[in-house]
Amino acid sequence: MRIGVVVHGPNIIDSGYALKLINLLKNYGEVSARLGGTMGRTAVIDASLEQVIDISRKLVPSDSLKIFHDDDVDVIFLLNYGKSDVTGQVFGYKVYNHYAEKINDNNIPVIQIERPGESDGSIISWNNEFELTGELSQKLNLSIVTPEEVYEKHIKQDVVGDNQRIVHGVSPGENIMVNSVVIGKTNSDKLTLIARDNHIVDIVGGELKEHGLEKLGEVDLDTAIIKTGLLRHADVTPRVISKNKPDEFKITFLDHSGEDVYKFRDSSLVITVGDDTTLISADILYRFDIPIIGITDGDLDKVVEKGFKVKDSIIFEVESGFDDIIGQEIKRLIFGGKQVSYDFSNSDEIKDKIVEIINNINCKYKINYIS
Repeated sequence: MRIGVVVHGPNIIDSGYALKLINLLKNYGEVSARLGGTMGRTAVIDASLEQVIDISRKLVPSDSLKIFHDDDVDVIFLLNYGKSDVTGQVFGYKVYNHYAEKINDNNIPVIQIERPGESDGSIISWNNEFELTGELSQKLNLSIVTPEEVYEKHIKQDVVGDNQRIVHGVSPGENIMVNSVVIGKTNSDKLTLIARDNHIVDIVGGELKEHGLEKLGEVDLDTAIIKTGLLRHADVTPRVISKNKPDEFKITFLDHSGEDVYKFRDSSLVITVGDDTTLISADILYRFDIPIIGITDGDLDKVVEKGFKVKDSIIFEVESGFDDIIGQEIKRLIFGGKQVSYDFSNSDEIKDKIVEIINNINCKYKINYIS
């Protein structure tokens, strides 16, 4: 039997269950595993699982499922460890339906294993009955949940109109991230986002962050990736991968946390703009021993439990609201509107140029050196 496994999110990896489940499934056939989503990449690296779980491509979970479908495997497993049984099952429902829209035939069983090891963990056969579902539910002590149960319990009542989207499993005081941009904070256990003309304009159950909405810009609520709370919960020890430094001093510019930070792993230095972008990017780039120069304004939303930064990184904290303005000037004057520059030989030269740019804007700032 050829078995495809899609691993989603850092929690299933950090818990140790991703590897346990992959090894268990090897008893039934030939297993291939790949990541679905972005945040799990760092967890795969920290767990030294790059040879077990393919992280070579940035793919949404439904596209990872489709790859196994196109490879004509016999069964596909989706492994996830949601914040709660509600968030995990609703996630699976949405992923499966996005996947079903991308394929012509739907004869390969798709089985979700959700929150293994928890009392509310479950196993869901999303399309076709599969002979191993019962056996696996017993071995893993997971309840069997049907797609109809998920729909009736969590989805049916959520038909609220084309321009609204209910977000499940939230708690008060959590950050709301849409396509990797923090756009607000919850103040209830029920959350609905409301859009008009492809822009989020209102929220029920939370407070919007105007600066975040400006960064987000246009968005399709139906397909947007929405998360609340921390992106990664585990208290981890980061694994640093040695790499060959580029022959030339290569600096890259990152002004949006939704971009694929991993594509900058051949840089000598990365300039990041925005508090959350700086936090997330610095944490990822720490694994590749790449320092950053961050432009922040102190408006930080906690999106990871800890944020690691490479020694000799530099953080500029400027006046509130000036980080984007200074970022655009850096992009114009240092990068010529592009994303890569080889015009400097070390970070001190770049730091001095940024100081000059900030002074010309007449903005107060302080510099924090990471040692």
